[in-house]
Amino acid sequence: MNPVLKDAKARMDKSLEALRSELSKVRSGKATTALLDGIKVEYYGNMVPLNQVSNISVLDAHTLSLTPWEKPMVAVIDKAILEANIGLNPISDGTNLKIPVPPTTEERRKELVKLVKKFGEDAKVAVRNIRRDANDHLKKEEKDKKLSEDLMHDAEAEVQKLTDEHIKLIDDILKHKEAEIMEV
Repeated sequence: MNPVLKDAKARMDKSLEALRSELSKVRSGKATTALLDGIKVEYYGNMVPLNQVSNISVLDAHTLSLTPWEKPMVAVIDKAILEANIGLNPISDGTNLKIPVPPTTEERRKELVKLVKKFGEDAKVAVRNIRRDANDHLKKEEKDKKLSEDLMHDAEAEVQKLTDEHIKLIDDILKHKEAEIMEV
């Protein structure tokens, strides 16, 4: 496989992973540990992610559970979740935290779907930009006589095939996430 194609495929795969990462942070009304991924707490003078100071688990579809490894961290984690302003209010029993995840309203779900579509469009633009870069690189190789015209056209067709596959994957991911968000 041409190194240009390998590079384009790797970069398109990274765009897909970035999309999945962004979508995992979008709240769908169901409890998921990804809701707490961006929250950091101070631990012995360093800011560290929640999963490095506690066990995070999903109790049921609407409840998260946090068990800090050290009892004094309960108050620190509670405060950090409230300050993150993500619409979650932890309930402390002194040693553990339970975080109810409220169901989303119809209006909020529609806003989230718009946000998800924006993320999807950004990912598609990234994939198309990668296609353009790869095609430019192939044209440069042909101009420098490193690639014949026929091979360049074949490689461009492969780049287009890769692009189409990744755009379809993005559409599938978006459709799945939209269905998950709109589910009551």
